[in-house]
Amino acid sequence: MTPGLRPDVAGALQKAGLDPTEIERVVRRALDEDLALGPDVTTISTVAEDASAVGDVVPRTPGVLAGVAVAAAVFDLVGGPAVELVLHADDGSAREPGRAVLTVSGPTRALLTAERTALNLVGHLSGIASLTRTWADAVAGTGAAIRDTRKTTPGLRALEKYAVRCGGGVNHRMALGDAALVKDNHVAAAGGITAAVEAVRAHAPEIPLEVECDTLDQVREAIAAGVELVLLDNFSLKDTRTAVALARPAGVRLEASGGLTLDRAREVAETGVDYLAVGALTHSAPVLDLGFDLRD
Repeated sequence: MTPGLRPDVAGALQKAGLDPTEIERVVRRALDEDLALGPDVTTISTVAEDASAVGDVVPRTPGVLAGVAVAAAVFDLVGGPAVELVLHADDGSAREPGRAVLTVSGPTRALLTAERTALNLVGHLSGIASLTRTWADAVAGTGAAIRDTRKTTPGLRALEKYAVRCGGGVNHRMALGDAALVKDNHVAAAGGITAAVEAVRAHAPEIPLEVECDTLDQVREAIAAGVELVLLDNFSLKDTRTAVALARPAGVRLEASGGLTLDRAREVAETGVDYLAVGALTHSAPVLDLGFDLRD
């Protein structure tokens, strides 16, 4: 592998709002899995050392792209300056089957060694973006947004949450320290919602605070405690509407969570909640099928 990302690839990542240093770490970890037991023995055995080729990363099915520059980073770290890269599509754009999103030319051995890692990353991220777009389209015009959770693949959170943004969703907290989410175990430990809210306010008064509620009485208590956001856990449509009526005069935002399905997304959004929390965006998104085809 080469020493680091070259400027054009790093620039493409920065343009996408990604940290090139972090992406390089992720890509190197992924490549290490493939190369931990030695070089690509199949490719070395079957491809001449001086062979060169041109290949295209091409969707097999329609979807929304995320991670095209990340795939380019894989080819860059394997092949270095000997590899030429042309990005044909922006993340967040819809792409039909058969239209190349990335063209790579250079030593054939480098291209084939990088192929699977590149496809794993861009396929996974594009799958998340595609699923998110489906959910976002389902609630379009309601005023509600689709929001992710911390149910992410260890080590890939920044990329997976980036893919959610590419699909038209919005991010919840990125980690445990940028926002407080008081859940049932915190309530039990603190001795109630009001006590938990007061404890968070005393310790970290400047951070956003959300409280998870299981009942309308808890919603009333959370609103009275002065929270900015209430998470409604597995509420019925009727109770969700009641919660909206309680929260709106106080300027409190609401997030619906638990048991959400795509076919019910719009009716939940139409209750007046601000967000639908969908863990499936990151933990259950099907991979978008992309292939890498060498040209004849």
